[in-house]
Amino acid sequence: MRPIILGIFAALFFAFTFVLNQSMEIGGGSWLWSASLRYFFMLPLLILIVVCRNNLMVVWQELKENPASWLIWSTVGFGFFYAGICFAGAYGPGWLVAGTWQLTIISGIFLTPLFYENKIGRDGNLQSVRKKIPLKSLTFSILIVVGVIIMQLEFAVSISLKDALFCLIPILIASFAYPLGNRKMMELCNDRLDVFQRVLGMTIASLPFWILLSIIGVLTVGLPGKQQVGQSAIVAVFSGIIATVLFFAATDLVKDNMVKLGAVEATQSLEVLFALFGEIIFLSSPLPTSISLLGICFVMLGMILHSVYSSKKIHINSSIEA
Repeated sequence: MRPIILGIFAALFFAFTFVLNQSMEIGGGSWLWSASLRYFFMLPLLILIVVCRNNLMVVWQELKENPASWLIWSTVGFGFFYAGICFAGAYGPGWLVAGTWQLTIISGIFLTPLFYENKIGRDGNLQSVRKKIPLKSLTFSILIVVGVIIMQLEFAVSISLKDALFCLIPILIASFAYPLGNRKMMELCNDRLDVFQRVLGMTIASLPFWILLSIIGVLTVGLPGKQQVGQSAIVAVFSGIIATVLFFAATDLVKDNMVKLGAVEATQSLEVLFALFGEIIFLSSPLPTSISLLGICFVMLGMILHSVYSSKKIHINSSIEA
């Protein structure tokens, strides 16, 4: 249950992204700065954490050994992910972005065949076998997504087709980019780096992407305002540092089990609940209706099924090992 709990807390801190990004959008801030400023603020904080743990040189050595892989998968996992989220926030409210983002639950499971695992074949030799999609985990994830759709249905009908597409398409890309980048980096690091080191390495490797976005921002909308800078700093700490580290720590614990990994990634469905309550408290959004409550029930049911199934698998494996 520890990975699930870490995932839930990660969802709580990730939810600040959607609420604060919506606040910045209301205040006239550009999505270009909302995206890039977060990672500029994350960098010195992560360096400080890793330096205090005396692990900085290891990160630098890993970056030098595989610079192309770090650049590609960090840009995918951090760049395409967060730029897509921020771009979508310019065309839809925070609750809609948070709700649509739950597509990553399905996306992460569909990425399973892209990875391999070592198994002993019939001839007794170790073989690299392509992983299969865990169908039961996919079923639970669909249940969660159905709940999210129900929650957002009454709101989505009031949005224009253009705004809906501009909100949906970048989030769809982000929903594949985040788990793909995360898993590829776990595969590349192969337990040589801890969570803090890996997040720092990915932040450094994605800097060219953020610098490019900031240059575009200067040329198109000018420099960001003080309010946007301050809110971006909060997002960097809450979502960029705390939530990312919690989520990566959770996925590290279950990275060799696709069912458990899918369960951890499914905890991020709670972001929509936390984001909804955050908008109610901080942005004076309307209270959830009965339809939204029905969606919440579906999401919670999916979460319970994920947790029960994951715990059952752990218990069975423990019994076999004993």
